[in-house]
Amino acid sequence: MSDTDQKPSDAKPVKAARNRRKSRELALKGIYRNLMNQADFRAILRELADEPEFDKADQEYLRTLLDGVLAEREELDRRIAVFVDRPMQELSPIEHGILCLSAYELIFDLSIPYRVAINEGVELAKIYGGTDGHKYVNGVLDKLAAEARPGEVSRHSR
Repeated sequence: MSDTDQKPSDAKPVKAARNRRKSRELALKGIYRNLMNQADFRAILRELADEPEFDKADQEYLRTLLDGVLAEREELDRRIAVFVDRPMQELSPIEHGILCLSAYELIFDLSIPYRVAINEGVELAKIYGGTDGHKYVNGVLDKLAAEARPGEVSRHSR
């Protein structure tokens, strides 16, 4: 084997898929902007393109999440409101955005396992939310998952 045939030991495999966690983080930033100033999808996407992590995200998934949450916001708020202990307008905008994002995945994207949707929401709340906000997000999403995906949740509860 010649030197040109050998791979360097520190070579990393090329990722075929972009990072969905980054997509969720950027979508959350966009949802937050929408909650705070009613910015529309295109304006938000233009702003997000300037984020340093934008190129690391799965941009198609980012667009799907952002467009989906903005389009289904009334339905998401209606479904979430059943499980929160205060009026929706009293939620912190970050927690509200995280709940909308995760609720969108739970309700409208059945390709994402419910546990993943909940865990990703909790992780976002740990990073961006207030103290113990992740516990609140977890409790709401657990209840929503049981309502939105009863079969999937019951299969994992046994």
